[in-house]
Amino acid sequence: MFGTESSLSMFLNTLTPKFYVALTGTSSLISGLILIFEWWYFRKYGTSFIEQVSVSHLRPLLGGVDSSSPSSSNASNGEADSSRQSVSECKVWRNPLNLFRGAEYNRYTWVTGREPLTYYDMNLSAQDHQTFFTCDSDHLRPADAIMQKAWRERNPQARISAAHEALELEDCATAYILLAEEEATTIMEAERLFKQALKAGEGCYRRSQQLQHHSTQYEAQHRRDTNVLVYIKRRLAMCSRKLGRTREAVKMMRDLCVFQLMKEFPLLSMFNIHENLLESLLELQNYADVQAVLAKYDDISLPKSATICYTAALLKARAVSDKFSPEAASRRGLSTAEMNAVEAIHRAVEFNPHVPKYLLEMKSLILPPEHILKRGDSEAIAYAFFHLQHWKRVEGALNLLHCTWEGSLSMCLAFRMIPYPLEKGHLFYPYPICTETADRELLPTVFHEVSVYPKKELPFFILFTAGLCSFTAMLALLTHQFPELMGVFAKAFLSTLFAPLNFIMEKVESILPSSLWHQLTRI
Repeated sequence: MFGTESSLSMFLNTLTPKFYVALTGTSSLISGLILIFEWWYFRKYGTSFIEQVSVSHLRPLLGGVDSSSPSSSNASNGEADSSRQSVSECKVWRNPLNLFRGAEYNRYTWVTGREPLTYYDMNLSAQDHQTFFTCDSDHLRPADAIMQKAWRERNPQARISAAHEALELEDCATAYILLAEEEATTIMEAERLFKQALKAGEGCYRRSQQLQHHSTQYEAQHRRDTNVLVYIKRRLAMCSRKLGRTREAVKMMRDLCVFQLMKEFPLLSMFNIHENLLESLLELQNYADVQAVLAKYDDISLPKSATICYTAALLKARAVSDKFSPEAASRRGLSTAEMNAVEAIHRAVEFNPHVPKYLLEMKSLILPPEHILKRGDSEAIAYAFFHLQHWKRVEGALNLLHCTWEGSLSMCLAFRMIPYPLEKGHLFYPYPICTETADRELLPTVFHEVSVYPKKELPFFILFTAGLCSFTAMLALLTHQFPELMGVFAKAFLSTLFAPLNFIMEKVESILPSSLWHQLTRI
């Protein structure tokens, strides 16, 4: 330790005044560059660049917390069960708007030769079908016993053959469902099969409804028949929506939502029929009814989704987006309605930060999977696949989203008054770290690059300044330690740097007459 201190003291004593002059000059140069940049940045954007970087980048690294935030107390209240919430947010949910496997997914495979669904996704669907469409009393009905085995089959052709076998015994609703989902090659054919399934399913539902209180076995059978009936009606409503009969689809979905509220079966909530209803109402541009549905389901006690958050943001943006101008907002500030719209977009981005890139068409879309992970890339694809057209229909909505998403730190002073969407998560629990792993299982990574949680990169000027300081300090140290060698290196570097200029000058001298060159040099 003593030897190190003496060596350091000896090194500092041997430093010449030239070193300090060079170091001071370099520091002054860098300080001047920073001052000029700060002045330019403040004149253009109205805020300090260094202060902004300190708040945006250094505070999260140091673990700083904004104690003035009104939501910090809410976040601390939920700190005890944050791990439980993180696990629940990584739960995989069935996509409410999932496509038809035969009429849509398989057709994509026929055209492109690509498989849009992963094995993990299809395996989850098989588990869902066994949960929705089977019960312990299936052995009492031969057709249901066959379908119970069919839902466990991995081979699609084996499932289809089993469904046909079940239909030879009796009209089996679940057999029609399987054929409509996997064998039908068009939506019209799928709708025809679902109508046959509806007729058979209603008969089973009425019979089991009368016997549900006789025993637990009949009660389980009634629950299964209820799930089958709701599934069929939901898919029929989706067929109507895809075939252009949107008003008919809305009526069917409203009836399903009422039925879902009346029946206290846990599995019915997994269908999330209100998200189908929201999409259909947006297609009709019936924004008043959309707001009414949101008022019912956008509640703090209910699980959120990208559809809920971004539809609420779309309605707020619709009120101001047609006349919105970033330049005008920078001069006069944001109005109350504009501030509400921007805050709604920030809320949506905080819930799922992957959606804006798809809505702004900065990232290509693929077919949505049959299951989604809330707050993940799979949910973003599923939302943007069906709702991009609705954002395009509202004039200026995508422009406002773009300004808020990419321009909140650089477009105008009014936007910088609001926290950057990805840096302050007070409305929801912290973004779960498990989403990327689950999305890689749900999405076809062969031809799709999974979106990860967006992070702001360190600004170029910070990196440039740090590199310049390190480089000049290293040069000063090397010059002091090896003055002759660094002199040789400097001469070689300057000669190499000016070699092209010397070459050009020689060419010019050889081309121009000596008298003309003499006159030019005198000038």
